[in-house]
Formats: sequence, C-alpha cells, structure tokens
Amino acid sequence: MTDRIRRSMIMAAGAAAIAAPIGALAQAPREGKDFRPVRPAQPTDVPPGKIEVIEFFWYGCPHCNSLEPLLKDWVAKLPDDVVFRKLHVPFGERRHQQLFYTLESMGKAAEVNDAIFRAIHVDRDRLDTVDKMVALLGKHGIDGKTFRETFDSFAVRTKMRRAAQVVDAYGVDGVPAMAVNGKYYTAPSMVGSNAGALRMLDQLIEIERRARK
Repeated sequence: MTDRIRRSMIMAAGAAAIAAPIGALAQAPREGKDFRPVRPAQPTDVPPGKIEVIEFFWYGCPHCNSLEPLLKDWVAKLPDDVVFRKLHVPFGERRHQQLFYTLESMGKAAEVNDAIFRAIHVDRDRLDTVDKMVALLGKHGIDGKTFRETFDSFAVRTKMRRAAQVVDAYGVDGVPAMAVNGKYYTAPSMVGSNAGALRMLDQLIEIERRARK
C-alpha cells in the first residue's frame, strides 16, 4: 500500500467518524458494570409520558458535593420529557435528611441547596443542630420559627420514612447514585467519574425514550 493511499484511507476514516452521530460512537451501557437494572422495577412519581431521574444524595457526602456543580448544569439542560428530583438518603448525619425534607416542605430546598453544601464542605459547619441550621438559613431569608415548626412536623417525618423505603427498594448502598425511570441504577463509582455518570444518565434516558416509541 502506498503512502498516498494510506493517507487517503486515514482521512476518509476520520471524516466518517466526525460525521457519525455521537450515539453511534459511544460505547453501549454495560449491564452489571456501568449500570444495573432495578428489580423489581419501581413506580415513578411523574406524569405519564415523562421520564424520572432520581439523585440519591447526602448533604454531608464530599462526593455529592463535588458532583453538585456538574449536576446542576446537567439538570438545567434537561429536555421537557425528563423530570429530575433529589432524594436525601438516611445515611450519615440523620438531621441532614430532616433538614432537606423540611426545606422541601417549605419550598426552599433548591433555593439554599448551594449554601448548605458550602457551609458543610467549605466553611466546615456540620449543621448538626437545629440552631446551626437556623443561623445559616436566616442569612438567606428563611424564617427560623417556621423552620423549627416544620422540622418537627408529621409531614417531614413522613417524607423521611418514604425516602428510606425508596432507598431500600432501589438497593442504594452509597452516594451519590442515580436512577432512571424506576428501571436503571448507576453511580459515579460504577463508571469511574462524575462526568461519566452524567453521560451514562443521558444514555439510559435515551434507551428509555426509545423503548416507549
């Protein structure tokens, strides 16, 4: 084979690769390595026609903290047929789970999410007492009296129990971890990186989307 022919073949292969759809080049998700099926499949909490994505997390988890900026950008770009929600696991400091569901009940969780991660992982405030939580949240306009009342409410306790049931049903054994539409479970620890986990979510979402057609 002449050098000229070889160069032509290499250029043609490169052009074909550039023209090929990204999905055609990406390695297909490997069951048991990149993800595992959820058995039995779990019910979702989204309207018909929507695809649910759950992130299992803990405020005190350093890996969840490092994932958060990437995850936030990823969520901001989700298409209309995907519904994302966070589920705080009952691991680590249990009051962190109660903090999350208190804020969720008040409609404030997303608003102060970054501030809580920053307080724990940058400012080294463990937020392990209600007084510490109130002091931080007061800086962000959240009424301390309302927070304390909600923190000890039946509604919050119910949310915590339900979250623990979901964690058991999915077999969550570490965080961060993610689930797609009650059928697929993956995590950065399975694919090797935070960015890889988000790419895996994209692939699993597409698999679920195509299965519906």
